[in-house]
Amino acid sequence: MSSNELNSRDNNETPYDAFLLVSFGGPEGPDDVLPFLENVLRGKNVPRERMMEVAEHYQHFGGVSPINQQNRDLLSGIESHFKQAGIDLPIYWGNRNWSPYFKDALVQMQADGRKRALAFFTSMFSCYSGCRQYRENISAAREQIASEQEGRQAPVVDKLRFGFNHPGFIGSMRVRVREAMEKLGDPSLSPRLLFTAHSIPFSMADNCDYVKQLREACRLIAADQPISGWDLVFQSRSGPPQQPWLEPDVCVFIRSESNAGLLHSAIILPVGFVSDHMEVLYDLDEEAAAVCQELNIPMARALTPGTHPLFIEMIGDLVLERLNSDSVRKASGDLGPWHDVCPSNCCLYTPQGRPAAATR
Repeated sequence: MSSNELNSRDNNETPYDAFLLVSFGGPEGPDDVLPFLENVLRGKNVPRERMMEVAEHYQHFGGVSPINQQNRDLLSGIESHFKQAGIDLPIYWGNRNWSPYFKDALVQMQADGRKRALAFFTSMFSCYSGCRQYRENISAAREQIASEQEGRQAPVVDKLRFGFNHPGFIGSMRVRVREAMEKLGDPSLSPRLLFTAHSIPFSMADNCDYVKQLREACRLIAADQPISGWDLVFQSRSGPPQQPWLEPDVCVFIRSESNAGLLHSAIILPVGFVSDHMEVLYDLDEEAAAVCQELNIPMARALTPGTHPLFIEMIGDLVLERLNSDSVRKASGDLGPWHDVCPSNCCLYTPQGRPAAATR
């Protein structure tokens, strides 16, 4: 697949006639857990014992990842907003690792006569696994359809820009902070705001703007909040110990700051995730919460944007700006609106043995 075909806008002038929600996928019952994890880890050098450990996380929640239902809820919200905003695009949904797969969505679009779709990736920040890999997956699905149908082309899919600094995303996350403050209860507390995002290898982070975008989003969300300060920390590392990944880990950070007498109460905001899926529930609501309880640190975990109206409105804005060239491209802060068309070297990641992907 050429670099041009991985870019987010096709060179033709075919009008957009569909919307595609692009996500990770997850098991929907105990029998799905191991096949799902085998999909996620296929071709990756991950010990089976690590896979079985992650499988237990899912079984702890009945073998069901919440991500699929959360995507259904998001799709319902998008559909309602599109009707209100006058966006006349039928909505489709495709996943990387579980049904409905990208190929399923593209075949259905093809059967419906659709030629060109705008795609919203359920990832707010640029990195290989959240951007380029999805584009590779979609390109591979299109190639597979063409090979099976004697050259007949599947719909073209163009990625919407990342909305990490869109006022709708920032606004929805600021609301989540205020909600968490209320859960914390004691108005006299001035908590530290701990932003979490999925850790990735340095070799991946060095070839993308993941950390820069995260820090800008954190700065914008934290502005004028009644907090004692904020920090960006990471979670859900899955690579081998000898491979350097982004740090500090959220649980390690909580312990070290508490031991130094610098952390007395905390709000944990999973800024790097758009829904409360398995990694949020297990890594934060179970593991990080247990550390805070052990150390007697009052803690509230803020919700992800999920189906917040401001977040859904942001998705509509990103669509409208591509449908109408004169639409305002909204962005807060210093980085401006991100690019629509990914450069050919965008989010490259080519070390030997790519790491395990997230398990949502």
